[in-house]
Amino acid sequence: MTMVRSFLLSLLMTGVLATGSAAAEIKEVELIDGSVITGEVLSLSSGVYTIRTGSLGTLTIDDTKVRAIRPQSSTSPSPRAGDVKTLQDTMLSNTEVMGLITSLKDDPQFTKALEDPEVLNAVSSGDIASLMANPRFLELLHNPTVQEIQHKVAK
Repeated sequence: MTMVRSFLLSLLMTGVLATGSAAAEIKEVELIDGSVITGEVLSLSSGVYTIRTGSLGTLTIDDTKVRAIRPQSSTSPSPRAGDVKTLQDTMLSNTEVMGLITSLKDDPQFTKALEDPEVLNAVSSGDIASLMANPRFLELLHNPTVQEIQHKVAK
């Protein structure tokens, strides 16, 4: 139980940091045919990405056609260690947030994430770019409980 809670806390901290720094951030979406679409990734739902572009409008793209998603600029700063510690302290000291985190242990989406070695490796190494390119992780960020946690932590 403690290991699961620790993993969920790490995953959520990474997710909060990733979405906080990635909100409305322009991404490069590389498709398997080699083409690249530049725009804001709005959502991933039922295996379909919704991307808002400046020139093509809003597109929907099946996730099987996406090779990679990466920041448009590779110069985006990493979160500072102090930011991570502050976020961790905020989450740990809020009993309501910790209750929500603990409730995720029974969520099927999170169970699948716990079984995904790519997600586990990226979380343990703090590799936000890999997480933001991982469809399973992006789906977790749209989980209603995760969004509630993000909202409560952002207050």
